[in-house]
Amino acid sequence: MAGCTLMAHRGLNTLAPENTISAFQAALDNGINWIETDVDALGDGTPIIIHDTSLDRTTNRAGSYYDLTAADLLQLDAGSWFSPQFAGEPVPTLRQLVQFMNEKGLNANIEIKSNEQGKKETLRLIDNIIAELEELNPARKVIISSFNHVLLHIFKQRAPKLPVGCLYETVALYDDWKSMLELVGADYLHPEDNFLTAERVKEIHQAGFGINVWTVDDPGRANQLANWGVEGIISNVANTLMGITGAESEK
Repeated sequence: MAGCTLMAHRGLNTLAPENTISAFQAALDNGINWIETDVDALGDGTPIIIHDTSLDRTTNRAGSYYDLTAADLLQLDAGSWFSPQFAGEPVPTLRQLVQFMNEKGLNANIEIKSNEQGKKETLRLIDNIIAELEELNPARKVIISSFNHVLLHIFKQRAPKLPVGCLYETVALYDDWKSMLELVGADYLHPEDNFLTAERVKEIHQAGFGINVWTVDDPGRANQLANWGVEGIISNVANTLMGITGAESEK
Protein backbone atom coordinates (compact mmCIF):
# COMPACT_ATOMS: atom_id res chain seq x y z
CA MET A 1 0.00 0.00 0.00
CA ALA A 2 1.02 3.58 -0.48
CA GLY A 3 1.51 5.71 2.57
CA CYS A 4 0.05 4.65 5.88
CA THR A 5 -3.46 3.66 6.89
CA LEU A 6 -5.64 5.93 9.01
CA MET A 7 -7.72 4.15 11.65
CA ALA A 8 -10.61 5.90 13.42
CA HIS A 9 -10.12 5.39 17.16
CA ARG A 10 -13.29 3.72 18.52
CA GLY A 11 -14.90 4.89 15.32
CA LEU A 12 -15.09 8.56 14.46
CA ASN A 13 -15.73 9.40 18.10
CA THR A 14 -15.84 13.18 17.68
CA LEU A 15 -18.97 12.91 15.53
CA ALA A 16 -20.79 10.00 17.19
CA PRO A 17 -20.60 8.07 20.48
CA GLU A 18 -17.50 5.88 20.62
CA ASN A 19 -17.64 2.19 19.76
CA THR A 20 -21.11 2.34 18.24
CA ILE A 21 -22.35 1.51 14.77
CA SER A 22 -23.03 5.23 14.29
CA ALA A 23 -19.37 6.02 15.00
CA PHE A 24 -18.26 3.36 12.53
CA GLN A 25 -20.67 4.69 9.90
CA ALA A 26 -19.36 8.22 10.53
CA ALA A 27 -15.85 6.97 9.74
CA LEU A 28 -17.05 5.50 6.46
CA ASP A 29 -19.00 8.66 5.63
CA ASN A 30 -15.75 10.60 5.99
CA GLY A 31 -13.69 8.27 3.81
CA ILE A 32 -12.10 6.25 6.62
CA ASN A 33 -12.24 2.53 5.88
CA TRP A 34 -10.41 1.33 8.99
CA ILE A 35 -11.55 1.60 12.60
CA GLU A 36 -9.94 0.72 15.90
CA THR A 37 -12.34 -0.76 18.44
CA ASP A 38 -12.52 -2.84 21.62
CA VAL A 39 -14.11 -6.15 22.57
CA ASP A 40 -14.91 -7.84 25.88
CA ALA A 41 -17.68 -10.24 26.91
CA LEU A 42 -20.90 -10.23 28.86
CA GLY A 43 -21.47 -12.74 31.65
CA ASP A 44 -23.03 -15.18 29.17
CA GLY A 45 -19.96 -15.01 26.94
CA THR A 46 -21.41 -12.72 24.27
CA PRO A 47 -18.58 -10.56 22.84
CA ILE A 48 -19.56 -6.88 22.87
CA ILE A 49 -17.95 -3.69 21.58
CA ILE A 50 -16.98 -1.53 24.55
CA HIS A 51 -13.82 0.01 25.96
CA ASP A 52 -14.33 0.17 29.73
CA THR A 53 -15.05 -2.69 32.09
CA SER A 54 -17.66 -0.45 33.68
CA LEU A 55 -20.83 0.71 31.96
CA ASP A 56 -20.77 4.06 33.77
CA ARG A 57 -18.98 6.31 31.27
CA THR A 58 -20.62 5.37 27.97
CA THR A 59 -24.09 4.02 28.79
CA ASN A 60 -27.16 4.84 30.88
CA ARG A 61 -26.31 2.17 33.44
CA ALA A 62 -23.64 1.78 36.09
CA GLY A 63 -21.49 -1.12 37.18
CA SER A 64 -19.96 -4.08 35.42
CA TYR A 65 -21.43 -5.89 32.45
CA TYR A 66 -19.95 -9.21 33.57
CA ASP A 67 -23.25 -10.12 35.23
CA LEU A 68 -25.36 -9.25 32.16
CA THR A 69 -26.62 -11.37 29.27
CA ALA A 70 -27.36 -10.56 25.64
CA ALA A 71 -30.99 -9.89 26.56
CA ASP A 72 -29.87 -7.05 28.83
CA LEU A 73 -28.37 -5.17 25.89
CA LEU A 74 -31.87 -4.05 24.95
CA GLN A 75 -31.92 -1.90 28.10
CA LEU A 76 -28.62 -0.15 27.43
CA ASP A 77 -28.38 3.29 25.84
CA ALA A 78 -24.88 4.01 24.57
CA GLY A 79 -25.69 7.30 22.86
CA SER A 80 -27.53 9.75 25.11
CA TRP A 81 -24.39 10.67 27.06
CA PHE A 82 -22.90 11.97 23.80
CA SER A 83 -25.90 13.79 22.36
CA PRO A 84 -29.73 13.56 22.38
CA GLN A 85 -29.40 12.84 18.67
CA PHE A 86 -28.03 9.41 19.54
CA ALA A 87 -30.53 8.48 22.27
CA GLY A 88 -31.15 4.76 22.23
CA GLU A 89 -27.92 3.92 20.41
CA PRO A 90 -27.17 0.28 21.29
CA VAL A 91 -23.99 -1.31 22.54
CA PRO A 92 -23.02 -3.46 19.53
CA THR A 93 -22.12 -7.11 19.71
CA LEU A 94 -19.08 -8.37 17.83
CA ARG A 95 -21.49 -10.30 15.61
CA GLN A 96 -23.20 -7.05 14.64
CA LEU A 97 -19.84 -5.43 13.94
CA VAL A 98 -18.82 -8.32 11.68
CA GLN A 99 -22.11 -8.05 9.79
CA PHE A 100 -21.59 -4.29 9.43
CA MET A 101 -18.03 -4.80 8.16
CA ASN A 102 -19.25 -7.31 5.59
CA GLU A 103 -22.07 -5.07 4.39
CA LYS A 104 -20.15 -1.79 4.32
CA GLY A 105 -16.64 -2.81 3.36
CA LEU A 106 -15.09 -1.77 6.67
CA ASN A 107 -11.79 -3.07 8.10
CA ALA A 108 -11.01 -3.22 11.81
CA ASN A 109 -8.17 -3.24 14.31
CA ILE A 110 -9.90 -5.03 17.21
CA GLU A 111 -8.39 -4.75 20.68
CA ILE A 112 -9.23 -7.62 23.04
CA LYS A 113 -9.60 -6.17 26.52
CA SER A 114 -8.09 -8.00 29.48
CA ASN A 115 -11.16 -9.82 30.79
CA GLU A 116 -11.16 -9.55 34.58
CA GLN A 117 -13.09 -12.73 35.37
CA GLY A 118 -10.18 -15.14 35.25
CA LYS A 119 -8.73 -17.82 33.00
CA LYS A 120 -11.95 -19.66 32.17
CA GLU A 121 -13.82 -16.59 30.94
CA THR A 122 -10.75 -15.24 29.15
CA LEU A 123 -10.41 -18.46 27.17
CA ARG A 124 -14.14 -18.40 26.41
CA LEU A 125 -13.78 -14.80 25.20
CA ILE A 126 -10.95 -15.80 22.85
CA ASP A 127 -12.89 -18.74 21.43
CA ASN A 128 -16.08 -16.72 20.99
CA ILE A 129 -14.21 -13.93 19.19
CA ILE A 130 -12.62 -16.45 16.83
CA ALA A 131 -16.03 -18.02 16.16
CA GLU A 132 -17.56 -14.65 15.28
CA LEU A 133 -14.65 -13.67 13.04
CA GLU A 134 -15.13 -16.86 11.02
CA GLU A 135 -18.15 -15.10 9.49
CA LEU A 136 -16.02 -12.23 8.22
CA ASN A 137 -15.90 -11.83 4.47
CA PRO A 138 -12.44 -12.86 3.19
CA ALA A 139 -12.16 -9.49 1.47
CA ARG A 140 -12.29 -7.71 4.82
CA LYS A 141 -9.11 -7.04 6.79
CA VAL A 142 -8.69 -7.37 10.52
CA ILE A 143 -5.88 -7.03 13.06
CA ILE A 144 -6.30 -8.40 16.58
CA SER A 145 -4.44 -6.50 19.27
CA SER A 146 -4.11 -6.49 23.05
CA PHE A 147 -2.04 -5.17 25.93
CA ASN A 148 -2.39 -8.65 27.41
CA HIS A 149 0.33 -10.46 25.53
CA VAL A 150 -0.37 -13.82 27.17
CA LEU A 151 -3.94 -13.61 25.89
CA LEU A 152 -2.66 -12.58 22.47
CA HIS A 153 -0.28 -15.54 22.33
CA ILE A 154 -3.13 -17.95 23.06
CA PHE A 155 -5.29 -16.23 20.44
CA LYS A 156 -2.54 -16.59 17.82
CA GLN A 157 -2.13 -20.27 18.64
CA ARG A 158 -5.86 -20.84 18.15
CA ALA A 159 -6.20 -18.62 15.06
CA PRO A 160 -2.76 -18.57 13.42
CA LYS A 161 -3.98 -17.03 10.15
CA LEU A 162 -5.24 -13.84 11.80
CA PRO A 163 -2.65 -11.04 12.18
CA VAL A 164 -2.06 -9.83 15.72
CA GLY A 165 -0.40 -6.76 17.22
CA CYS A 166 1.12 -6.28 20.67
CA LEU A 167 -0.03 -3.03 22.25
CA TYR A 168 2.51 -1.13 24.33
CA GLU A 169 2.47 1.96 26.48
CA THR A 170 5.77 3.81 26.18
CA VAL A 171 6.71 3.07 29.80
CA ALA A 172 6.33 -0.68 29.14
CA LEU A 173 8.19 -0.82 25.82
CA TYR A 174 11.31 -2.42 27.27
CA ASP A 175 14.28 -3.63 25.28
CA ASP A 176 12.86 -7.17 25.23
CA TRP A 177 10.06 -6.15 22.81
CA LYS A 178 11.48 -8.26 19.97
CA SER A 179 11.59 -11.36 22.14
CA MET A 180 8.03 -10.72 23.31
CA LEU A 181 6.66 -10.25 19.80
CA GLU A 182 8.41 -13.39 18.57
CA LEU A 183 7.10 -15.42 21.51
CA VAL A 184 3.57 -14.14 20.89
CA GLY A 185 3.80 -14.77 17.16
CA ALA A 186 2.89 -11.14 16.51
CA ASP A 187 2.76 -9.45 13.14
CA TYR A 188 2.65 -5.88 14.45
CA LEU A 189 3.83 -3.73 17.31
CA HIS A 190 1.30 -1.07 18.33
CA PRO A 191 3.24 1.55 20.32
CA GLU A 192 1.97 4.61 22.13
CA ASP A 193 2.90 7.76 20.24
CA ASN A 194 4.58 9.53 23.18
CA PHE A 195 8.38 9.50 22.82
CA LEU A 196 8.35 7.16 19.82
CA THR A 197 11.48 7.85 17.80
CA ALA A 198 12.55 7.34 14.21
CA GLU A 199 15.31 5.04 15.49
CA ARG A 200 12.80 2.80 17.29
CA VAL A 201 10.55 2.69 14.22
CA LYS A 202 13.55 1.62 12.13
CA GLU A 203 14.47 -1.09 14.66
CA ILE A 204 10.95 -2.51 14.68
CA HIS A 205 10.80 -2.58 10.88
CA GLN A 206 14.24 -4.20 10.63
CA ALA A 207 13.00 -6.91 12.99
CA GLY A 208 10.21 -7.65 10.50
CA PHE A 209 7.17 -6.17 12.27
CA GLY A 210 4.59 -3.65 11.11
CA ILE A 211 3.77 -0.59 13.22
CA ASN A 212 0.41 1.00 14.02
CA VAL A 213 0.77 4.00 16.35
CA TRP A 214 -1.80 5.22 18.89
CA THR A 215 -3.29 7.78 19.48
CA VAL A 216 -2.22 10.57 17.09
CA ASP A 217 -4.36 13.68 16.64
CA ASP A 218 -1.77 16.31 15.67
CA PRO A 219 -1.39 16.69 11.88
CA GLY A 220 2.30 17.53 12.08
CA ARG A 221 3.08 14.47 14.18
CA ALA A 222 0.95 12.27 11.94
CA ASN A 223 2.87 13.55 8.92
CA GLN A 224 6.18 12.84 10.66
CA LEU A 225 5.16 9.28 11.50
CA ALA A 226 3.94 8.72 7.95
CA ASN A 227 7.29 9.93 6.66
CA TRP A 228 9.01 7.47 8.99
CA GLY A 229 7.06 4.73 7.24
CA VAL A 230 4.72 3.47 9.94
CA GLU A 231 1.99 1.24 8.57
CA GLY A 232 -0.90 2.80 10.46
CA ILE A 233 -1.99 5.80 12.53
CA ILE A 234 -4.83 5.49 15.03
CA SER A 235 -6.57 8.81 15.58
CA ASN A 236 -9.59 10.38 17.24
CA VAL A 237 -9.74 12.84 14.34
CA ALA A 238 -8.81 10.63 11.40
CA ASN A 239 -11.10 12.63 9.11
CA THR A 240 -8.92 15.73 9.64
CA LEU A 241 -5.72 13.87 8.75
CA MET A 242 -6.77 12.68 5.28
CA GLY A 243 -4.68 15.30 3.55
CA ILE A 244 -1.36 14.77 5.31
CA THR A 245 1.60 13.58 3.32
CA GLY A 246 1.55 9.85 2.77
CA ALA A 247 -1.38 9.08 5.07
CA GLU A 248 -4.63 7.81 3.63
CA SER A 249 -7.56 5.53 4.20
CA GLU A 250 -7.15 2.07 2.73
CA LYS A 251 -9.94 0.05 1.16
